[in-house]
Amino acid sequence: MPCDVSGMIDIHRTFKAGFGGAATLVTGVREGDAAHADIVAAHIHALSAGLHSHHEYEDGHFWEPVTQRLPSCALHVERMKEQHAAMLVFLNALDAALPAWRASGTHADAEPVLQALVGINRCLAEHLPDEEKNVVPALEEVMTQKEVDAAGQHGRRAVPKGQAFPFLGAILAAQPDGGETWLRTHMPLPGRLAWRLIGKKQYLANRHALERGPG
Repeated sequence: MPCDVSGMIDIHRTFKAGFGGAATLVTGVREGDAAHADIVAAHIHALSAGLHSHHEYEDGHFWEPVTQRLPSCALHVERMKEQHAAMLVFLNALDAALPAWRASGTHADAEPVLQALVGINRCLAEHLPDEEKNVVPALEEVMTQKEVDAAGQHGRRAVPKGQAFPFLGAILAAQPDGGETWLRTHMPLPGRLAWRLIGKKQYLANRHALERGPG
């Protein structure tokens, strides 16, 4: 039976929404407000770490098995590698630009962050639909559920300390139904309780701080 790769689509929605809204958060920081910049930069850093991890896992664990098991997908896989490499240039630029802006909150230091975000969003707009149309069905056909599930476990380990609930909230918010199906499908009962009792409050507080600053 085909394995369930819906988690890839879920995380794609998260990256699309997160990076798509990141520039608005950056430009919402007042000149020199380093405390607010620190919060926004931590959020963007978590997105970057997640996307790095997602692509590194695909490059290291998906492409070779897919090509071997379904040779007709080889050209699509090569294009995925090229798209990953193009996006990595902008991700690395973002990672390099964030610390200075995080420390200063100045508009001058924000400009390289914004430029990198433009590149990342442009690459995502090309890459995600291509992968979902041409490669995800191949993964579903030839990968095992254990191999696919390992990708999700790898991604969770990449979330920076202190960002687990905010990142989970971002995943849920990016889903068409607000995340209820995702919670029932992917989260055991203790985790759902922890989200509803603790996590959701942390996520909403983090969103407030992202948009308006600390305090």
